[in-house]
Amino acid sequence: MEQKSVEGLMGITLDKIKAMVDANTVVGDPITTPDGKTTIIPISKINYGFASGGSELPTKKENVKALFAGGSGAGMTISPVAFISISDGNVKLLPIQQYTDAADRAISMLPDVIDKITYLFKRNKDKKENSQKQDDEKENNSSEQKDNI
Repeated sequence: MEQKSVEGLMGITLDKIKAMVDANTVVGDPITTPDGKTTIIPISKINYGFASGGSELPTKKENVKALFAGGSGAGMTISPVAFISISDGNVKLLPIQQYTDAADRAISMLPDVIDKITYLFKRNKDKKENSQKQDDEKENNSSEQKDNI
């Protein structure tokens, strides 16, 4: 070890943790079903921690540099949290664990609620357009009948 200091230990520890954790660890690589209609993306939660410490120890000899004693350690857990399913243009979040509180449940329901509201607005718009067309046709038919009389 070239750097004999706490900073050197912490730097090496952080570099090793950075090498282990990247965006692909949290959001996994997409998996496509053989028929090509569905894509599944795994989502994970990562917890990690590290500790590092050391000290320079004095020596009795003046011409010898101070001795350094130190150490570092790290721990990491990766837990699967959910899967994102994309099928026929529909996206669903499929959690592995049950909801822990109302906020989690509300957030997971949000895409479905938006889809339903969008569908209702589109359906109402289509109904209005159809009723307008029917009204126009009735007016045309009645004016044609008047012209025939």
